[in-house]
Amino acid sequence: QVQLVESGGGLVQAGGSLRLSCAASGSIFSIKSMAWYRQAPGLRRELVAQIMYGGNTNYADAVKGRFTISRDGAKNTVYLQMNSLKPEDTANYNCNLNTFVRSYWGQGTQVTVSS
Repeated sequence: QVQLVESGGGLVQAGGSLRLSCAASGSIFSIKSMAWYRQAPGLRRELVAQIMYGGNTNYADAVKGRFTISRDGAKNTVYLQMNSLKPEDTANYNCNLNTFVRSYWGQGTQVTVSS
């Protein structure tokens, strides 16, 4: 069984920074990618950033230049450095791990950006 535990969310003023962490544990084989998604109230869940096993990254247009996803392979941990935060970044952020067999999700961590 694979578990994902997110941390690092909180309340921050606009223009501030937060760093989210997601630690994966358990029987993990053949990781294809890890990613961060977010969902704001009343909106659909959207992909924020993704890092492939080989290191390639993808970002939503709304966060390009402000957010950076990175990974510590030895620790099976993925990070999301969020800078220049905006009120519209307020959401519940979920970590996702994809293997070639199935997908796993964390419980989420709340990020609230005040104006």
